[in-house]
Amino acid sequence: MAEAKAEAMKCIESVNLKESVLNHRPQRMSGGEQQRVAIARALAAGGRILLADEPTGNLDAANGEAVVAILKKLAHEKDYIVVVITHNTSIAEQTDVVYRIVDGRLSTGTAE
Repeated sequence: MAEAKAEAMKCIESVNLKESVLNHRPQRMSGGEQQRVAIARALAAGGRILLADEPTGNLDAANGEAVVAILKKLAHEKDYIVVVITHNTSIAEQTDVVYRIVDGRLSTGTAE
């Protein structure tokens, strides 16, 4: 049990949250906290691939930027594969590779 709590704390801290969040119900958290907890849960699952579908869609600008920064850090510093699905071009511009679907056709290229 202590080992599981220590691992949970490591994941929570990696997404810039405090230990107190472990005792909060989702409805008592902000949207940004909820998104970061979701990322922490994905990290705790032990995989190396994160799929993020509109990770900033319901967040204010500051929380959106914090979530994007966490995803970029995981990709560039922790060697995770991070796949972000978004309609937000400012987020897409921050990625390494962009795949676009236009008229049912997939195109690829570097983010520009």
